[in-house]
Formats: sequence, structure tokens, C-alpha cells
Amino acid sequence: MKKLVFGILAAVIAVTTLSSCGYNSMVKLDENVKSKWGTVQTQYQRRADLIPNLVSTVKGAAKFEQGTLTAVTEARAKATQMTVNADDLTPENIQKYQAAQGQLSQALGKLLSITEAYPELRATQQFSDLSAQLESTENRITVARKDFNDAVQEYNGKIRSFPTNLTSGMFGFKPKGYFEADATAKDAPKVEF
Repeated sequence: MKKLVFGILAAVIAVTTLSSCGYNSMVKLDENVKSKWGTVQTQYQRRADLIPNLVSTVKGAAKFEQGTLTAVTEARAKATQMTVNADDLTPENIQKYQAAQGQLSQALGKLLSITEAYPELRATQQFSDLSAQLESTENRITVARKDFNDAVQEYNGKIRSFPTNLTSGMFGFKPKGYFEADATAKDAPKVEF
């Protein structure tokens, strides 16, 4: 009987010791990842909000390829429809989100490349202001993605390290996905006049 009581007591102590081993720090790191994800989404939303004004400005000041404006508008619609819940930041979901945003980046790149042929458009104050805001937003997106990846690296490292890896699975902590370089980023947009 003493052995049974001693065994149960030892098991309770072991579970209690292991369960508190890193749990609070994993929760803090998980919340940090979610916060950084929110910042990424905010910056992408800022870019999406600038696009209709940019398209309207270009439409009003330049008469050129309607297909490019349509592509930008459609890519924006797809990118804003794609959402990933902060509780479901799996590598697959991050990759899908990144693909939708990448299509928008390509369409914007082509739009801005084409506008180079229209000096009267580039000279307008509204286009200059919107271009500067868009460039600033792209820089913010880059910083937000880096901060997110740093937070994911710290979180993933924590849940995979011993001894927290023993308890992370018990409490449902799963690895998060990273933003990766877009495969099409190495290719410059093709502009044909």
C-alpha cells in the first residue's frame, strides 16, 4: 500500500513539475507571435487601403492598359479576402497568405513600372504622395514580417527545446509558420508598351 501511495505521489509531483516547466513562457511567446501577426496584417491592410486611391489617380491621369488596373484591383480583392487567424499560423496558412499578398505585390509592381512612361502622371502631387505612402508601407511590411519571423523563431525554438518540448505537446503548442522569400520576387515585372 505504501508503494502505491508513494508511486501516485511521485507521479503527481512529476506531472506538476513538468507541466509548469516553461508553460508560462510558451504562453508569452505565443502571445508575442499573435501580436506580431496583427502588425503584419495591419500593414498589409494599410497597403490595400492605399490601392484604390492609387488606381483612381492613375486612371484619371493616364490612358493606358486597362488590364493592368483590373489586375491590381482583382489582386487586391483576393489579398483582402485571404485571412489567417492568429491561432492557426501553420506554415501552410502562412504560405497561402503570402501567395495572395505576393500576387498583389506583382500587380502593383507592374502598375508602378508602367507609370514611368507617363511623366505628367509622375508630376502630379497626388500620385507622388500616394507613391511615397505606398513605398513607406512596403517598408513597414518588410519590418513587420521580419519582426514576426523573429517572434516565430523564438517561439518555435522554445517549444522544441528540452525540457519544454515535453510539455508543449501536452498543452497544444504547435510550431508556427514563417514568411519566406517569394519565389517570384527574383523576377522583375515585365512591362510591354
